Amino acid sequence: MNVLIFGASGMVGQGVLRECLLDGGVDSVLSIVRSSGGEPHPKLRQLVHGDLLDYRAIEAELTGFDACFFCLGVSSAGMSEDDYTRITYGYTLAAAETLARLNPQMSFVYVSGAGTDSTERGSSMWARVKGRTENALLRLPFKGAYMFRPGMIRPLRGARSKTAAYRVTYTVLSPLLPLLHRIFPQQITTTEQIGQAMLMVARQGAPKHVLEIRDIIALTGA
Repeated sequence: MNVLIFGASGMVGQGVLRECLLDGGVDSVLSIVRSSGGEPHPKLRQLVHGDLLDYRAIEAELTGFDACFFCLGVSSAGMSEDDYTRITYGYTLAAAETLARLNPQMSFVYVSGAGTDSTERGSSMWARVKGRTENALLRLPFKGAYMFRPGMIRPLRGARSKTAAYRVTYTVLSPLLPLLHRIFPQQITTTEQIGQAMLMVARQGAPKHVLEIRDIIALTGA
């Protein structure tokens, strides 16, 4: 299986990338990045691309993939709805529409969020925008499109958020997270579980296209 990853430098993306590189059934991974970096790996190739709203210049590099794991995202804190929409909806659909045309047999897995508003009419700005993004993805002609809605995520194996506020939160909570995970195993998932669940969905699909945290955990048999 050949895999494409967006957002591999973020906390979730780091975990997903690690699982892809460990998986014997994954032959190659292409990571779309704005700047190169990280540890080299024989399966991994990075493609530097600055304009996340236009992929015409690199379309030749985006064919022959079986799955795309879209882990790119930002916090809505302090952002206007227009700016948040440009990144959350605009970046995602620009990539997805290109990939659906070039790889119609691809499975596309999008990291959304718990509480996303599928009606697109609720009072929460971020939830409306995420809902609009999910709905648009589900209309594209992929082999399968799956929306992952994790809630609390426990970072494992060195995964670390790029958002300063989240890093502080995880630093404060890190001594408690293992205990909370044992007490509430169906309410907290891990970066490792998310990566494994994405690979499973890419290979064999899932009973539903919108997967809440309990669905994600169930896919891994945890």
